[in-house]
Amino acid sequence: MNELLQTLMPFIHIAFGPDPDWKQVFLQGLTPLFLLATLIEWRHMKKTQRADVFKGKDVAVNMLLGLGYQTLELVWWGLFISALLNGLYALRIQTLELTPLSFAALMFGLEFCYYWFHRGSHRVRWFWCAHVVHHSGENMNTTTAMRQSMFYGVNLHQFFWAPMLVLGYAPWMVMLAYGVNLGYQYFIHTQSVGKFHPWIEFVMNTPSHHRAHHGRNERYIDKNFGGMLIIWDRLFGTFEEESADDPVDYGIPKQPATQNLWLLNTHEWSDMFKDVMKPGPLGLRLKHLWAPPEWTRPD
Repeated sequence: MNELLQTLMPFIHIAFGPDPDWKQVFLQGLTPLFLLATLIEWRHMKKTQRADVFKGKDVAVNMLLGLGYQTLELVWWGLFISALLNGLYALRIQTLELTPLSFAALMFGLEFCYYWFHRGSHRVRWFWCAHVVHHSGENMNTTTAMRQSMFYGVNLHQFFWAPMLVLGYAPWMVMLAYGVNLGYQYFIHTQSVGKFHPWIEFVMNTPSHHRAHHGRNERYIDKNFGGMLIIWDRLFGTFEEESADDPVDYGIPKQPATQNLWLLNTHEWSDMFKDVMKPGPLGLRLKHLWAPPEWTRPD
């Protein structure tokens, strides 16, 4: 493994610079596999008379949003994210080496951090402003995983990874683990897979659990925040099983009536700052930044 990595490093440095974002290295390396999975899913849905799951304009928008996300993530990394993570790493209580066991522990710890990051991205409007892009799709297929915001980097969600950095995991390890987590999630954005064995459904985040997460039905809103695992949702009371009696209605309650890439990325930021600027007590005006997205001021 080390020999393979040493062989690839010159090419990685050419493509991503001397201090690469290993999340993006991993995700872009998997892009051919992502596209192959999408092709297989499309052929399967076509054979089962469900090709309507793939709408050409939606798929194109998803892919363009993904391209914008990956491009801007590299920009934000070079501008400040790398420095921020290294600053947090400087506070570490020890230095951990990368071994199979330490990486497994990192993956488990990062999954716990991801749960709170994802939950915060739904319940804190500042974070929701970026995450809303992902939920604004009204169809579900693997390309929905590409539907991401260009402004994830600037909302400072990186502080959610601070526990792993302070514990002693280097930034490149943390970002690689984050990339593995996101790579897994690509394959659970699908309607072509039903439910797995109950034990798998009990532990893992599956397509069924993630379909429920993307629903705007009242029962599904703000549920199933796990990345690879669903155990934290079960433990903290945010789990909801997909129900055949209540088919998932994909999208968000305040659905933007646009496919404009810029508006999809900015509409919630614009609405939030407009709310902040409305006359009233300063404390209530600023509360729009950290209150849940649906919060409104008292009369």
